[in-house]
Amino acid sequence: MGIGVGIVLAVVGAILLTDAVAIPASWPVDSQALGLILLVAGIVALALAVYLSRRRNDVRTTHVEQRRYEDPR
Repeated sequence: MGIGVGIVLAVVGAILLTDAVAIPASWPVDSQALGLILLVAGIVALALAVYLSRRRNDVRTTHVEQRRYEDPR
């Protein structure tokens, strides 16, 4: 889920940053500033999701083999 959220945030941020969609002037926030914030947040979320998924898959398991010898008497 984290990778998908990061991609969505980055895409929406890139759309707003490049003014690909006409935003009404009545918005109280500058669309380019919002786009930059969303783009950076998406890249950070994507990098964090990839790092955490690699760390989760990097679990090392140690197998111990125990041999029991019976006394031959």
